[in-house]
Amino acid sequence: MDITRRNFIIQIGFTGLYVGFNPSFPVDYFKKNGQSLPRSTPEAQGVDPARIIDFIEAINKSSHEFHSFMLMRNGYVVAEGWWTPYRPDLRHTMYSMSKSFASTAVGFAVSEGKLNVTDKIITFFPNELPETVSPYLAQMTIKDLLTMSVGHETDTTGQVRSEENWVKKFLSLPIKYEPGTQFLYNSAATYMCSAIVQKVTGQKIIDYLKPRLFDPLGIEGMDWETCPRGINVGGWGLRVKTEDLAKFGQLFLQKGRWKGNQIVPAAWVEEATSFKIQQPGEQRDTSDWQQGYCYQFWRCRHNAYRGDGAYGQYTIVMPDQNAVLAITSESPNMGSQLNLVWEHILPA
Repeated sequence: MDITRRNFIIQIGFTGLYVGFNPSFPVDYFKKNGQSLPRSTPEAQGVDPARIIDFIEAINKSSHEFHSFMLMRNGYVVAEGWWTPYRPDLRHTMYSMSKSFASTAVGFAVSEGKLNVTDKIITFFPNELPETVSPYLAQMTIKDLLTMSVGHETDTTGQVRSEENWVKKFLSLPIKYEPGTQFLYNSAATYMCSAIVQKVTGQKIIDYLKPRLFDPLGIEGMDWETCPRGINVGGWGLRVKTEDLAKFGQLFLQKGRWKGNQIVPAAWVEEATSFKIQQPGEQRDTSDWQQGYCYQFWRCRHNAYRGDGAYGQYTIVMPDQNAVLAITSESPNMGSQLNLVWEHILPA
């Protein structure tokens, strides 16, 4: 995993393609991939390569197990790398990074007039409701699902997954707080978003997204876990490649435009990535988990936002720098990972 400054600069400066942590993988892979993102050198896009090297060296000295990263600036990939045995052509488990894709499926359904974020949850599942519908359950909307503010006292994902009918179980659970007032991270809420989209479209969200998102971006070979009833779990379970994450982030950076076409409505991109609810806590100056939550995206420090998943699966969008950073990893400390990004990549 050792790499010298000279070799790193040569590999970026002359190929603009591949950092080379995994020399067994062919450097011309991207040249043969017609759907690949354009490559450039860091210097050509106003990025300091020495700072990127510092980032890599800091990773190698840390306890983090990075699997890959891809940095984009001005629409070009300027640095990328995979640590053996991970490779550019392999899909990676996204964990909760999946949520941002699920949110985008909701956005497409909204733009097509199939639902609205103010729609009440109970209207979609009349046959799954408990005998007594509480006032808070009757009040709950899709927006409450998207903003992780459904009102449960604790994360209900484990309870929901213990049953064969996840929708019915979710609707049966007690709601302590008024929906929309209390943030609580709850993957079961994202599952309900997936179930609603499938209800109104007749398609799993992975199939619904294919012609609308995956095909236009050239994302292939993705898969997504399902519940016992064949609904994509939404809040986790998606598998895509590192470059797919970078494409997704670049699409949002470009306000939903891709190769001259408006893929995701610009209004939805703005709505989905802007502050909606404050997380509890007292470290708002130093924590990227207390900058506000959006529609299955997190606000970050430095006016950035991100999708993220357990153990460090990231799509970080930095509008002020016109940059996107995709990361896959298996790290026990996600906050420390982001600190490395702000310490080394942001100044670059």
